[in-house]
Amino acid sequence: MSKFPVPSGPRRTLRSGSRLGKYRLDKRIGQGGFADVYSATDTLLGIKVALKIPSAQWVTEDLVDEFRREVRLSLRLEHPHILPIRDASFIDDHLVVVTPLADRTLDDRLKKRLRFESAFEYASQLLDAVAFAHEEGVIHCDIKPENIFLFADDTLKLGDFGIAKVAQKTIHGSGTGTLGYMAPEQAMGKPSRRSDVFSIGLIIYRMFSGKWPEYPFEWPLPNAATLRRRVHRDAIDIIRKSLQVSPRERYADAGKMAQAWEKSRLKAFRYLNRQRAKT
Repeated sequence: MSKFPVPSGPRRTLRSGSRLGKYRLDKRIGQGGFADVYSATDTLLGIKVALKIPSAQWVTEDLVDEFRREVRLSLRLEHPHILPIRDASFIDDHLVVVTPLADRTLDDRLKKRLRFESAFEYASQLLDAVAFAHEEGVIHCDIKPENIFLFADDTLKLGDFGIAKVAQKTIHGSGTGTLGYMAPEQAMGKPSRRSDVFSIGLIIYRMFSGKWPEYPFEWPLPNAATLRRRVHRDAIDIIRKSLQVSPRERYADAGKMAQAWEKSRLKAFRYLNRQRAKT
């Protein structure tokens, strides 16, 4: 595959109020080692969007070539709970990825306690998104609250398919994922669908218990008592299976976990109502 041309020379410094093509940068809403994220206005369409702009130091021909392959792969993932990429191109010598603008991330939302109903539905939507990706042969490799976007109608969309993979390979040289969110085997460079299942299990545990599990992931995990008060044992068994250290003991993929989660729905909500009736 031929290399994708990368602009050379100094790039204009970006700040709130400046323009990139048709986009006006309203506010920087995210900053990381690989890229900055801005809320912006599409001045032609009059809509709000999010712009992810990698730092100049990372934008090499090799990166852009791999980035292009990952974006093309991501474009196959048309799903209600997967954040779509609207555009990915160079604008005024900046590599820019355009997506819909969310209200906030799940990471932002988790700073306050989640209602049971919200947590259960977010878990369902996340599992639905990853199950679809797994069916398409795509492993996310970096499922974490910062990559999960929430919109006004309580819709969840998982983002950064491919983009996260390129970012992690670029910064760390090899392997993908964010330490603290990944399965043990993924930390050793062997990610699989079962690794995504583990990351989903971590997030679901955090939503219901209020605590983030940490290595060595031995049961009972922190705030397990809170989990038992809020969640029916069938749903707890699903979470526990997803967090097994051995990949072979987890669900084979997010689709299998999603089926089990939906099967637990009726008992989970009946248990919730009984617990509320006691108070």
